[in-house]
Amino acid sequence: MIERGDVMPINFLKKERFTGSCKGMRYRMEKAEREAGDPETGDGGGKETVLRVTWWPEPYAFHATPDDQKIWKEFPFTEDGIISGVEWLNEQYRA
Repeated sequence: MIERGDVMPINFLKKERFTGSCKGMRYRMEKAEREAGDPETGDGGGKETVLRVTWWPEPYAFHATPDDQKIWKEFPFTEDGIISGVEWLNEQYRA
């Protein structure tokens, strides 16, 4: 099981990607940009910063693993987003 303490703090993630592994599952957390706005109304709001969390099966590194084997989800780029990302990774592992 991945714990919050296993992941680098938000200040690290502002500058670098973080990768780790846990019992056959590899994962990566990184700062990403996406279009902001409300998809239902079509209101554009420029870009927003999010935390993108990706996991894939071992044994290969991120770039050596085909994209169709990677699953990702975006969270707010905050401490709470990191906690939610860790919880999501643990849910994915148990599934």
